[in-house]
Amino acid sequence: MRYNASFWESLESLLRSGEVVIDRPKGSRHPRYTDAVYPLDYGYVKGTLSLDNSGIDVWRGSGGTDRVTGALCTVDLDKRDSEVKILFDCTDEEKRTVLDFQNHQQMHAILIDRM
Repeated sequence: MRYNASFWESLESLLRSGEVVIDRPKGSRHPRYTDAVYPLDYGYVKGTLSLDNSGIDVWRGSGGTDRVTGALCTVDLDKRDSEVKILFDCTDEEKRTVLDFQNHQQMHAILIDRM
């Protein structure tokens, strides 16, 4: 479990070392898939780099924990890429909601839940 703790501590460090920019607030529509409405605030950590050459993605919930509560590993067959998305302050219900949102058409995701 030592490595498990280090993983979550590293994500916490990345999150706290940069500003979280919410560029797609809860209730907003996806820019390309206008039928998709974001169920939670979605953005990125400024000053970080993900596999798509932009900031590491973050889903922000309403859990009141003020900590990383999980992560999603995604595969997008349209973009032909894979990413890790941080779940910050998400309740169990919000985690399931985001997982359902990320699993559509050519996008597939799995949840890594922080215990």
